[in-house]
Amino acid sequence: MSKQRKRFSLVLALLMAVTLVLSACGGSKSASESGGAGDDAVELIWYTIGTPQKDVNKVMEEVSKYTKEKINATVTMKMVDWGDYPQKMQVNVASGEPMDILFTSSGGFDYVQNARKGAFLELDDLLTEYGQDLTKTIDPAFLSGSKVDGHNYGIPANKELPQQEVWRFNQMLVDKYKLDISGIRTLDSLEPLLKTIKENESSVTPFAMDKNYVPYVPYDYVIQNLPMAIKLDTTDYKLVNILETPEMKEALTTMHKYYKAGYVSAEAATTGSTNDLTTSGNWFLDRAQTQPLADNQWSASYGYEVVSTPASDAIITNTSVQGSIMAISANSEYPEKAMEFLNLLNTDPVLRNMVDSGIEGTHYKKVDDTHMENLPESKNYDMPSYSLGNNMLLFLNSNDPDNKWDEFKKFNAEGVNSPILSFNFDASNVSAELTAVQNVKEQYWAALMTGTLDPATNLDQVIEKFNQAGLEKVMAEAQSQLDAWRAENK
Repeated sequence: MSKQRKRFSLVLALLMAVTLVLSACGGSKSASESGGAGDDAVELIWYTIGTPQKDVNKVMEEVSKYTKEKINATVTMKMVDWGDYPQKMQVNVASGEPMDILFTSSGGFDYVQNARKGAFLELDDLLTEYGQDLTKTIDPAFLSGSKVDGHNYGIPANKELPQQEVWRFNQMLVDKYKLDISGIRTLDSLEPLLKTIKENESSVTPFAMDKNYVPYVPYDYVIQNLPMAIKLDTTDYKLVNILETPEMKEALTTMHKYYKAGYVSAEAATTGSTNDLTTSGNWFLDRAQTQPLADNQWSASYGYEVVSTPASDAIITNTSVQGSIMAISANSEYPEKAMEFLNLLNTDPVLRNMVDSGIEGTHYKKVDDTHMENLPESKNYDMPSYSLGNNMLLFLNSNDPDNKWDEFKKFNAEGVNSPILSFNFDASNVSAELTAVQNVKEQYWAALMTGTLDPATNLDQVIEKFNQAGLEKVMAEAQSQLDAWRAENK
């Protein structure tokens, strides 16, 4: 059957109805024999983020057998690589590309801005009618924290609620050189470890990063990775240009020192992902967002041991609450069926684990009722779990304790709220300036953050470029909205 989906005219629909009646006399399949429904299953097109996997079509064939039986729908997944995702999805939305479900987040195809632009369907009524099960399953903080102007436009993944950064280490190299990572917290504290690896391992990238890397500083961004932010311990709620803060200036100076020393790849500012490094094991450290028992998950995924130490506190931000959302496209032909699928994905362990881990016996094997192990073929289906729905339905890794999901709930309960949690900036009054600011970011941000550019000779110029593009006007508008939001919410 062709995958091009077209709305049938009334005449064609009547002709088909007559044909079905006639064919029924000739012994056609019953509803139960044809997957539980008398009409053809609809095809749902699902766009999601991540390095395209070799076996994705093979797995989706199995997923579709299951979903056809359950909700009379099949699923086609289209994966778009990390660095390409925001731009690709912008093009898809603008061109009316057929799609039903799409990944969105605060940082990957901006959830709030695209909800306001009309890219996603408002889901309030669909949730009430077709998503009742998932609303009972997902932590209410996710559903309330991901509302935009009072409405839900996506289904957040049920996962870790706070955002906490960690330094991750390749345990093989830690052991080989007897390195002590117990005191590691700040960016500066990495230097002696990086020096050891650089001097002894010529084929290893000491500090792995891609073009999305940003040094951690204790601020919350109004729009992720654009310069305006507020300090986590603020008392006056004044927005600042992050590039003008002493914390970021110090971090950028350190990053350039690391870049000049060869600790950072010369191509870091243009690298889309570090998957090649994690696959080969030719890296020593990087920075990542964590969750309870994340080391076990990373180790199981990569096939060698990964350990981590904290690089920040655990803070509940808009970025973390909106860090992984599945929206229904505003031009979906099957919004009700798409919500049925999302309801099933977030409540049915069989479907959720198939989407996450692949085919049992091919990509993984069960160790017991709750634990699993990856098989060698899992390298052809290594998916980013966080982006695919309710994580608390997943099988445990073989080295995970039975209380893993209890640990998640504890971690979520102990997170500290950002001072601007639930404040969503409406940029419609400064859309032209914001576009110009984003263009400057595309030109300079990655090179500055990865240490490729020397802040001593470039930072002031980059700040001036942002201001010329209209950053100060954007910040003034954001400050006005923040003040009003603060007054309203006390």
